[in-house]
Amino acid sequence: MVRSAQATCWASRSPAETRALARGLAAALAADGQVVSLVGALGAGKTEFAKGLAEGLGLDPALLASPTFSIAHEIALPAAPGGPRRLVHADCFRLHAVQELELAGLSDWLAPGVVLLAEWGDRFEAALGNERLDLSLRELPDGSREISARAHGSTAEATLARWRERCP
Repeated sequence: MVRSAQATCWASRSPAETRALARGLAAALAADGQVVSLVGALGAGKTEFAKGLAEGLGLDPALLASPTFSIAHEIALPAAPGGPRRLVHADCFRLHAVQELELAGLSDWLAPGVVLLAEWGDRFEAALGNERLDLSLRELPDGSREISARAHGSTAEATLARWRERCP
């Protein structure tokens, strides 16, 4: 892990390491939920990260596939005292306007107790709110991945701090 004033970065040498980092984030999430924006080129590992997050939240990772042909998948989380209640895995790639995201259910996805994992979330940053964790995944020339995290807002900052403790 590399930490700077701008971002916290981790290296991942395999899909298993990417999933392990995502499980660490899942353990760091607050009961109120969190908005997590995933950004990266095709094949950078966004869906692999999403599967690891699902695992960390107690779900079968097979439930998560890239939601490219639908805007979002909503999945109830196993009952955990003090934990989030629902995971929404959204894909903003094919959307052209924020109204499409709103019609799909954005206001429900921003409710307490929901973890909103938005692939290509950078396309609609303002709609995702000021309280979010932005993750950027980038494939390096050697095939490894760099995962960079930036927190926006106090809840996201606290989540990122807990994540750094779990995944140094």
